[in-house]
Amino acid sequence: MLVPSLDFRCFSLRKHSPFIKFPRRSLLASFQLVSCFTTLIATNEINPIFYPPLKVTPFKEKIKLDRTKRLKLYSKILHDCASKGSLRLAKVVHGKIIKNGLDPDLHLWNSLVNVYAKCGSFGYACKVLDIMSETDVVSWTALFSGLVNEGHGSAVLGLYCFMKKDGVRPNGHCLVTALKACSLSLDLFFGTLLHGEGVKVGVLLDVFVGSSLVDLYAKCGEMELAERVFVYMDKKNVVSWNALFNGYALKGDAGKVLNLFEGMTESELRCSKFTLSNVLKSCTYLGNLTRGSIAHSLVIKTGCEHDEFVGCCLLDMYSKCGLVEDALKVFKRIQEPNIVAWSAMIDCLDEQGQIQEAAEMFCLMRHKGVSPNQHTFSSIAGAATNLGDPLFCEGIHACIIKHGFESENVLSNALISMYMNIRSVQNGWQVFKEMSSWDLASWNALLSGPLDDKTCDQGPSIFHKMLAAGCRPDICTFTSILRSCSSLLNLKFGQQVHAHIIKNGLNDNNLVGTSLIDLYAKNRFLEDAELLFSQLIEIDLFSWTALIAGYAQTDCVEKAIKCFNQMQRQGVKPNEFTLATCLSSCSKMAMLENGQLLHSMAIKAGHSVDLFVSSALVDMYANCGCIEEAESAFQGMVSADVVLWNTMLFGYLQHGQGLKVLETFRTMLDEGLEPDEVTIIGVLSACSYMGLVEEGKEHFDSLTNVYGIIPTIEHYACMIDILGRAGKFNEVESFVKDMKVTSTALIWETVLGSCRMHGNDKLGDIAAEKLFELDPDTASHYILLANIFAAKGRWDDVRRVRALMTSRGVKKESGCSWVMVSGQLHIFGSADGSHPMSREIYTKLQELVQKEWHLLMSRLVVILL
Repeated sequence: MLVPSLDFRCFSLRKHSPFIKFPRRSLLASFQLVSCFTTLIATNEINPIFYPPLKVTPFKEKIKLDRTKRLKLYSKILHDCASKGSLRLAKVVHGKIIKNGLDPDLHLWNSLVNVYAKCGSFGYACKVLDIMSETDVVSWTALFSGLVNEGHGSAVLGLYCFMKKDGVRPNGHCLVTALKACSLSLDLFFGTLLHGEGVKVGVLLDVFVGSSLVDLYAKCGEMELAERVFVYMDKKNVVSWNALFNGYALKGDAGKVLNLFEGMTESELRCSKFTLSNVLKSCTYLGNLTRGSIAHSLVIKTGCEHDEFVGCCLLDMYSKCGLVEDALKVFKRIQEPNIVAWSAMIDCLDEQGQIQEAAEMFCLMRHKGVSPNQHTFSSIAGAATNLGDPLFCEGIHACIIKHGFESENVLSNALISMYMNIRSVQNGWQVFKEMSSWDLASWNALLSGPLDDKTCDQGPSIFHKMLAAGCRPDICTFTSILRSCSSLLNLKFGQQVHAHIIKNGLNDNNLVGTSLIDLYAKNRFLEDAELLFSQLIEIDLFSWTALIAGYAQTDCVEKAIKCFNQMQRQGVKPNEFTLATCLSSCSKMAMLENGQLLHSMAIKAGHSVDLFVSSALVDMYANCGCIEEAESAFQGMVSADVVLWNTMLFGYLQHGQGLKVLETFRTMLDEGLEPDEVTIIGVLSACSYMGLVEEGKEHFDSLTNVYGIIPTIEHYACMIDILGRAGKFNEVESFVKDMKVTSTALIWETVLGSCRMHGNDKLGDIAAEKLFELDPDTASHYILLANIFAAKGRWDDVRRVRALMTSRGVKKESGCSWVMVSGQLHIFGSADGSHPMSREIYTKLQELVQKEWHLLMSRLVVILL
């Protein structure tokens, strides 16, 4: 009997003859032959049902069995058809049964229902069920299983009612199938009826019925009922545990998932990949790396380490915990990573700031022949934005077109955002115009990106077009447009946007409220900003920071410090931006003590290495006269950007250390950093201070020739200052004439300052006349010219300038000084009597002046003697 078995399992069609020659043919041999033919037909090796060259007909010519055996044989064939999904062969067999006049028994009828249901031919299955003289629970369950497999849950529930009407009593398997249908359609009411049916039939203790009930209640969000059924079960399997895990995972209760996982490990059940994936997702959500590591060890123990699905969960966990190296190790252990794994790895690198590595991973994926999907392109577009390489961004765009995704709105929106963020505004608009339809995300993408002259100016126009297109703005839209208004100091349009915000009922939103505070504060409407701040439902760190920044930027330094102290009393911890803003305020007012306290806070919070905080620290110490502390803060940085180097340069410049400025500039170049416009202004100012005319000229020429920077008005002013301080007024005049920019007040103010230094009243008069045209309201211009005339003894011209100043209503701003006493800031203006202790202060001041006067006179008498 081994010959046919071996022959047919090797698909040797030429060896039918050994079987045919057997004098006795058992049912087992017949089944083996029929099973072989079923396999061959399902795999298109032979045509159904005959094999013409050998004239073999297993159903009629060679196999003649009695009715019982024939019924069993047909059932076996139909079973094989169902398992292999061969609907064509099943219909042929059904036809043979009808043609041969065979009266099927219940088992064969059930086999027919089963094969049609499994093959998705539910019309035939129902017809068979209709013509059956007798049905049992197996018949109905076969139909239910097929419908559930195809996702037709609601149809099963309707048919279940017909089954009950026919008087068929459900068994455990039938209830499991019906409960799966309830889970598919999320029909909790019908599921509870089936629960009662299970109690009535007495199958509730069945592990499969219990697991199905747990799954139903969990998917419907009834976790209390799910856990009650779970606890009631005598025996629990992996399926029941997974059902409970899934329920709590859907509710977002990651802590409960991990607690259940501990209980499952104690039960000594072997974890499946679905269990482990749920546990890993919960560890990721909670950031619980300790339990995640335990789950990872179980992944290795159960042999699921190479599974793509589990691997992606591990990747996500290590990515969210910032462990890129561990994520890479997991990725390399996946034997054949699919697009999901590749996308997860690219996301991981992008989220951890390893932009270059994310771009390289994308290129490696393409080299391996893995085609990116929409999610991959969306992720790499974000990475390309951070990379800031226009060529790479355009390459991503070309790839999207090549793979036929250019019509997908999600990717088009990602491309718009990418181009706008790298300041390629024209390309962003081009993608926007080529879209067949625009959604809210498309308009928001246009409003995204860094705030510069182009994007800010376009903000109001985009907002109007969006409203005209009938698109309703959301929180993201309002925050973006308010940023533009704040940057442009466009309060009028900002107030219009504020009205839209109220109309859309978003004035209570914290993000929108914070953006409004920033808008009003930057436009010096501090009372409105304070009112909006007080109306916020929940005041968070960003709200505090916006108000503090508003005070700082409008020179209300005292209010900024008070606001910061109030924030601390409320228990809100500052971030790096809050600290940098407050340090800038301390820098403006030379508040060293407060600055040192903020420095200690930054160290304690781990923000002292942040570039924003470091730049603010260097600037604060330099302005407070502590250049050594500024150097210490600068040198304590592992890496510094051009902004930090510039801050250090200007710190040295402020302290008159021009040589240090030039040395720091050379060190910066040796470090491989490219200077920007601000750097060269500092270098030129140092050359001016030290009288290095020729070196100054070299640095000015290097702007265009070496660094490709177009000189700004500030660079020209620095160069004029260098020449003017050296008394080279002929060169100054020719330089001003040859400038490639229009002369501004800054240029002539610089010329006037040089004339004051060298007493050049002729050129000074010309410069002053230009200034009186360009900026007639600045008192210092009149005073400088009057001082030049006074030095030359031209008193009539001095009186003329003073009279002109009076006639134009120009007044010299009064002097101001301040002092910090016991943590409180006291501000004094010239002839100011507003301080509550002003009388005592002026009395004490008069005593000190008299004392100093007597001391000075006594020393003078000693010198004369």
